[in-house]
Amino acid sequence: MTNLSVWLTPIWLLAVGATAGSLFLLLLWGICAIANRRLARSIWVRVKEGILLPVSYTLLALAVIAVVATPIMPLERMISSIKRMRHVGPVTFEVSVPANKTDFEVRDVAFHIDELVRYSIESEQDVALNIKAGKGFTKPLVLVEGGQLYQWSPGSNLPRAFEENVDRLFITNESDLPTVVKGTFLTEVEMPEVHGLLVSASSVVALYLIYLLICGLAPRVSIIATATAKEAVSQPLFMLLTIVGIVALVAYIYIPYNTFGEDVKMLTTSGMTTIKVLAIMVALWTASVSVSDEIEGRTALTVLSKPVGRRQFILGKYLGIVWPILLMFIILGVVFLLTVSYKVVYDARESSKTMPEWQLCYEEVVRIVPGLVLAFYEAVVMAAISVAISTRVSMLPNLVICGSVYVLGHLGPLIVKSAAGEIVFVKFIGRLISVMLPVLDHYEIEGAIAGASTVPAEYLWMALLYSFLYCTAAMLLALIFFEERDLA
Repeated sequence: MTNLSVWLTPIWLLAVGATAGSLFLLLLWGICAIANRRLARSIWVRVKEGILLPVSYTLLALAVIAVVATPIMPLERMISSIKRMRHVGPVTFEVSVPANKTDFEVRDVAFHIDELVRYSIESEQDVALNIKAGKGFTKPLVLVEGGQLYQWSPGSNLPRAFEENVDRLFITNESDLPTVVKGTFLTEVEMPEVHGLLVSASSVVALYLIYLLICGLAPRVSIIATATAKEAVSQPLFMLLTIVGIVALVAYIYIPYNTFGEDVKMLTTSGMTTIKVLAIMVALWTASVSVSDEIEGRTALTVLSKPVGRRQFILGKYLGIVWPILLMFIILGVVFLLTVSYKVVYDARESSKTMPEWQLCYEEVVRIVPGLVLAFYEAVVMAAISVAISTRVSMLPNLVICGSVYVLGHLGPLIVKSAAGEIVFVKFIGRLISVMLPVLDHYEIEGAIAGASTVPAEYLWMALLYSFLYCTAAMLLALIFFEERDLA
């Protein structure tokens, strides 16, 4: 039971956040049903008929995990940390203390000692800090020398000094000159992992709202996208690749990598590559079947005979390919997070090491989430390229061309950086590849995994902008190709 609570706690936190987001969506839908029943009924139909239905089943499974696993989880710590989230963060002060002043009171500093992460204090003159009046330099809690920074953090040589909750500070300046005292106290809740609850809840809400917003703003495009997505998900290939992915992710746990303690990193790299490749396979196959085959089979001509333009047809097909990719990432992503968290405990048990804390499992899980996001970006970019190519060629050439783009997209930057890149012609070809084709190395995080670091959020936003621009260019190319295509 102890082992179960260690590796399942990170997934439980994810499930709690996703469940909170789902409950918020149900609340919004309930309000909508009271205010406008017709709109609420339309939303319900969109959820039932579109790709949101299997997503809802996945969220239901997470809700079951959240409820069933609660008795063995740190529920009280989580609730208390959530309550304290508004009261933590950086606390700064800057005051001018007169000369020969005893117990100058600073009231803007208050924090719980258990939540103190680090602090720093600096002064122009020697000063003594206390949390109670009357001690001064006799029994100073913190003695700050003039012109030197007093900085404490876990692992530093300086003592923490503060041993009880603080609601104010008393500063004593015995010098003949006034002094300016600056200080910064950084506090965090007892269970910092609760910040992930907001991220997972917001992601669920954003997914549903974006889907429904697209359906409302572009109904004809969404109809084509829904039909394409349902067709892709119902294909045996989608189910087969999903099962293959689940089996592979579970099998990676027990594969002996012989990396001397780096097995978790190997599993992380292998798992993300597996999910990404399977999703790209789904994208290429669906693009070939739903775009190329419909054009060659004259099905597209029948669709375009209705009040649907060629632009709406292409955009609908592209969105209909993106939705199954997203569904595959959600399903395999949840399984992947489970396997990574369990791998930490499994390796410790196999190596006869001390059972790790659940926070270590959480760190490994959080570290790979940006990798999954970047892998999804890459799959979406490859889907856009595949749709553009499918407007002109059949399935086999499409697979060959997209496979070449995938390989060259990873090799382009490597060619420029390699020794052969010093040759002018080779360097020109490498840069040409990097300009014309997507630089897929932007979506790799092997370096961050090897360095046990997390990809910053700013990088994810920049990668999203790059992906959006490249997908826009690919869609424009697809529209140009398709406008000139004779469908008769």
